[in-house]
Amino acid sequence: MISAIAFDGFLWLVISLLPFLFVQRWLHRELQALLLLTTRRQDLSLGLFSLFFFPGVLLHESSHYVMARVLGVKTGRFSLLPELTDNGKLRMGYVETAQAGVIADSLIGTAPLLAGGAVIAFLGSVCLGLSPLAGFMHAGAWGPFWQGLLAVPGRNDFWLWFYLAFTVSSTMLPSASDRHSWRPVGIGLGLLLLVLVVGGAGPWMLENFGPWLNRALLGMALIFGISLTLHLALALPVWGLRHLVSRITGLRVVVE
Repeated sequence: MISAIAFDGFLWLVISLLPFLFVQRWLHRELQALLLLTTRRQDLSLGLFSLFFFPGVLLHESSHYVMARVLGVKTGRFSLLPELTDNGKLRMGYVETAQAGVIADSLIGTAPLLAGGAVIAFLGSVCLGLSPLAGFMHAGAWGPFWQGLLAVPGRNDFWLWFYLAFTVSSTMLPSASDRHSWRPVGIGLGLLLLVLVVGGAGPWMLENFGPWLNRALLGMALIFGISLTLHLALALPVWGLRHLVSRITGLRVVVE
């Protein structure tokens, strides 16, 4: 039975994460289409797309490298140059690391999410002042929420912090290759949890770890909520600009 202690954090995590995943992928497609319509050259449009997200890519790949070095894992080539993979997908950077077991590999793969989450929490809370908005949303106080949201663009150096927060949040998710070792770790933790629950440690874990788990889930929900807000702020302008350029040029981009 799921504890009500952790349900609140889990619910807000789902509410913030799932829309973020959808909006992020959709916005990336719209932005790539806009650049392709504007430049009419695939290589140039992909280069500009990667350049736009360079701060986030730099943090993503650097976090892989730093985590590997901290864990004593050997590293190979380090690249921040965009390239198309054999399956036609854009790879904006990579770090080669030696295989070091599922635990070390999982930590290296998760590093961009940890580093990106920390940066988003700082930029969103301190520089953009978005933290109170999460409290208003959680309490259902929509009046103060909209007032606070409309006041955010008036903060000092808003566009700089917005750009950095957006690029970091848009590139912090681990790639498929980063997640390759998550399944065995997840299965192992699930089996361990099952053994503890069957052994009668369930109530003790809920009492001692339930509040901590809920705070962690709420923290993750806040990070993804900030990321979702940043992406939604750009989604409509980019979509509208892409349709405007398409109408002016008479060209269309078909996304498969």
